Amino acid sequence: MTAINDTSSSQPSIPTETLALLDSFAEPKILLDGQYRIVAANAAYRQEFGADRDVVGRYCYELSHHYDKPCDQAGENCPLRDCIESGHPSRVLHVHHTSAGRQHVEVEVAPVRNETGSTVYFMETMHFLRHAEDAPERKMVGYSRPFNRMLELAKRVAEHESSVLLLGESGTGKELVAHAIHDMSPRAAAPFVAVECSGLTETLFESEMFGYEKGAFTGAVGRKIGLVEAVRGGTLFLDEVGDIPLSLQVKLLRLMEAGTYRRVGGLEPLRADFRLVAATHRDLAQMVREGAFRQDLFFRINVFPIQLPPLRERMEDLPMLATSLLAHLDATRKVALGEEALAALMRHDFPGNVRELRNILERALIMADGNTILPQHLYLDALKSTKPENPETSPTEEIAPLASLEKRYLAWAAENFPGDRKALAERLGISERTLYRKLRNTGPDLP
Repeated sequence: MTAINDTSSSQPSIPTETLALLDSFAEPKILLDGQYRIVAANAAYRQEFGADRDVVGRYCYELSHHYDKPCDQAGENCPLRDCIESGHPSRVLHVHHTSAGRQHVEVEVAPVRNETGSTVYFMETMHFLRHAEDAPERKMVGYSRPFNRMLELAKRVAEHESSVLLLGESGTGKELVAHAIHDMSPRAAAPFVAVECSGLTETLFESEMFGYEKGAFTGAVGRKIGLVEAVRGGTLFLDEVGDIPLSLQVKLLRLMEAGTYRRVGGLEPLRADFRLVAATHRDLAQMVREGAFRQDLFFRINVFPIQLPPLRERMEDLPMLATSLLAHLDATRKVALGEEALAALMRHDFPGNVRELRNILERALIMADGNTILPQHLYLDALKSTKPENPETSPTEEIAPLASLEKRYLAWAAENFPGDRKALAERLGISERTLYRKLRNTGPDLP
């Protein structure tokens, strides 16, 4: 492609109609030369980044990033640099300083060519990611590079119909990301339906997913609409898809391949219309090799995998995460983290990720009488062993089947945990429905 000269004398004058066209767009747009310099800007850009200053002649990275050098020289991907080198449009997700503060912005750059095909300018367009404005409880907080990379992938795939597989440790916020993909997609106005896959039996799977007709089985006193029918036009989120038994995986595969289903006891095939987002903390590829997960189903759901970073890899986000969580946990109090408490949290490795941070802060709010959380209000040893130093029995005498140990532990937790079942489920890292099912198998009565 033709290189762009930096001298103003070599730049053709910008036609008045081009400037008027720029101003007709609601999103911020600018024209750039090949040296990151702004040669024209529309009103939307000047409002977001100008702050009553003349932006023409300024460097784009100076206004958007507050950098003193191009973002590609500061360790970020620069869409302008990519566009100059390839001659094709490029887009990335950046964090920009706007009139509303720091915001996630998808930056798209495309070459502008003259009649001879030579590139004379580059058009940069900014798309704001404001997917959670109407749902503060689903707002995703973070500006670290691992977080931004994950969010960039979510934004890219949201515009398409491809199946998405969210991978990550427990507590990293997979359902929040699934909601974000839905909110940024063309299906945003339709329902978002989440299904907890842990503990699904074959009968429950079919009746919950597909619904049933009146008289299909004992107790079916009327027709019930299944989740696949309820989500019509929207997004179906399968949480912990790796926990689906093999016997049920074939039913899910058939639904995805055929795109049709029948209610239990029904004869008429119904057309499914949903976008699938699945999530798991398991290594599905290893499960496929071990024969615990169907290979064909794995390939169906693994079209666009997104790895969610654990909290320990994005610790620079912790202060703003803590501030957001504290405001959400108790909106009536203005409680802040003390410096020593924040330092203690920054030293913690958070095996339970953001969910663990939320639990720690919730307990700290209860323990703090003032408006500042101190180190003594934090409980950072939740996963440390409570086993006595001198047990009465040797380790070999304690060996038992894992299922038996789980039942004994759940029975103990249900009896000794001071909170309600919902709080206990959050502390255990499982859904409330899964906890109730497991407790029914252990024996203790539910309240």
